[in-house]
Order: sequence, then C-alpha cells, then structure tokens
Amino acid sequence: MTSKSRAKLSRKKALITGITGQDGSYLTEFLLEKGYEVHGIIRRSASFNTERLSGVQKDLHDRSSRLHLHYGDLQDSNALNRIILEHKPDEVYHLGAQSHVRVSFDLPEYTAEVGAIGTLRILETIRHSGLPIRFYNAASSEMYGEVLETPQNEKTPFNPRSPYAAAKVFAFAMTKNYREAYGMHASSGILFNHESPRRGETFVTRKITTNIAKILRGEKDKLYLGNLEARRDWGYAPEYVEAMWLMLQQEMPDDYVIATGEVHSVREFVEEAFRLVGLDWKKYVKIDKNYLRPTEVELLKGDASKAHQKFGWKPKIKFNELVRCMLIADLEREGVALPPLLAKK
Repeated sequence: MTSKSRAKLSRKKALITGITGQDGSYLTEFLLEKGYEVHGIIRRSASFNTERLSGVQKDLHDRSSRLHLHYGDLQDSNALNRIILEHKPDEVYHLGAQSHVRVSFDLPEYTAEVGAIGTLRILETIRHSGLPIRFYNAASSEMYGEVLETPQNEKTPFNPRSPYAAAKVFAFAMTKNYREAYGMHASSGILFNHESPRRGETFVTRKITTNIAKILRGEKDKLYLGNLEARRDWGYAPEYVEAMWLMLQQEMPDDYVIATGEVHSVREFVEEAFRLVGLDWKKYVKIDKNYLRPTEVELLKGDASKAHQKFGWKPKIKFNELVRCMLIADLEREGVALPPLLAKK
C-alpha cells in the first residue's frame, strides 16, 4: 500500500448540512486545512448556490478533491440515509435550517419541518447506521428568547419567542435525548450571533454594511430597519466554527454556549458603521414596521466560560473590529474607495 493510500485511509471524513451557508463555508475551509475529507449536502435548485465556497472552488473541480457535494434535503430521510451510509463520515456537522428568525413567522411549518424534524431525521439515520459518528447540532441563542437570567449559560431555561427558536429547542432536546438514551456522541453548540462578510444580506448586520456601500455609490439614499434597540452578543463566524470542531474532539459529548460576553444594540452597530464612513446615520436610517417581529427578543448575552474551561475557546475578534471588517468587505465588493477611517490600518 502506498503512503498516499494510507493517508487516504487514515483521513477523517466530515459531513456538513448547510454547507453553502456562512458557517458551512467557513467550517469547510477549516476542516480542509485540518486534512479532512469533507462532504456537503446541498439542495437541488435552478442555480448552483456555492458562492460562499469560492475559496475552495478548485477542489470542486479536481478529481483528487477532498470536497464532495451531494444532493439531498433535510425533508428527505432516504437521501440522508443514503449519503451517510455510503460515505460513512466520522463527524456530522448539522448546520442546515431555515435560519432567518423574522421569516420563521411567515413560514412556521417549513421552519419546524426543516429545523426540528430535519434534525430528528439525521439523529435517527446515525442511530440506525451503527456507525461511531460524532454529531454536532447547531443550536441558537434565540432559544433563550425572553431571557429569564443574564448572562445566559448552559443551565439557563429556554423561553423561545419565534417558530425558529421553538424548532431549535426541539432539535436541542432531541440531541440531548439521543445522547442519553443511545450513548451517541452528540453535542449542541448554543451559538450567539456570529457575523462575517459572508453573512446573508437579509440579516441586519449585512443589511447595514451592504446598504452603506450602496449609499456611498449613490444607488440608495435610505436604509430601512426594524428594532434598533435589540441588544445582541455579536462574534466573528470563523472563530465560532472552530468551537464546533473542538466540541467534537472532546472525549465526552456535551452542550456549550459560544459567545463573546459583550452586548451591543443594533443602534450601536448602525452608529459605528456610519461613523467609519463619515456619514450621519440619522439622515439615512428609517424604521419600517414590516421588519419588526410579532414577539421581539430584546437582550441576548452569553457566558462561554464552560467552553473556555473545557477546551480553551475564547473569542478574539470583538465588536468594533467585526463592524470594520464587514464594512470593508462590502465597500470593496461594491467597488467603493475606502474612506479615511477605514483605510487606516
């Protein structure tokens, strides 16, 4: 047997649902750098939605690639079963969901079908496979909803305020149940808001930075937002995917909060972003009631001390640097020259 064949046999395999999303793309790059063979599940659609994987696009067209994409759907048990049994991953990172909280009020049934029952389908497939697969479930700080204590940690009761959050509570409970009932290595990461230049443009942080770029280009003169007073614990997505991986490297499965421990309002994000480009935000930002949720979540602040104690994870990128890097990326994407405050290193 050649050394290349031995390396292939010893190489770890990971399967990612939601691979084309923000977290999925960063996790793919992270795992490939670790030497993994990475498999991703994508939904069949009219467009090949892999823009966020552009950093590893060469891998997609290389016959010796360590990145493989498979058509599947969280609503299709047969497809999930086929992919898992055929490729026998060592680790499954379950990131797929209808992930927009406001949209979940308009699509509650679909949100539950994919986010809640979709998770159950994967857990059942892994259980029946008999394979020693380590499973990561993407939980969410939205599960805390109208918070019962601050900061929130792994012992804080959940109090969901949206169909999205309710679906995530179900998925979290089932992951814990399968861990305890069947001895599965199944862990949930309760990730607080984490952003990046790859965040979807309908999410408030990217909505702010992309629209500032368009304002500077003269394409727009207004930015419409919802609740400016909502306060969130915002971190940097590439650091959070490392925490996902670290959870599955632990001998014993468990649940972990991943957060910065700092809180900033949407208003503060707006103020900082407009300050960096030298504009008065009050001249451009308007409130649109269509962006308000039927039930708001006013404050989320995480305590990640357990993750720090167990596997040494701590955030490095904080709020101001996060706003800056997202703004620079969107200005460069739109071909806008960087204003003086952003041009400074």
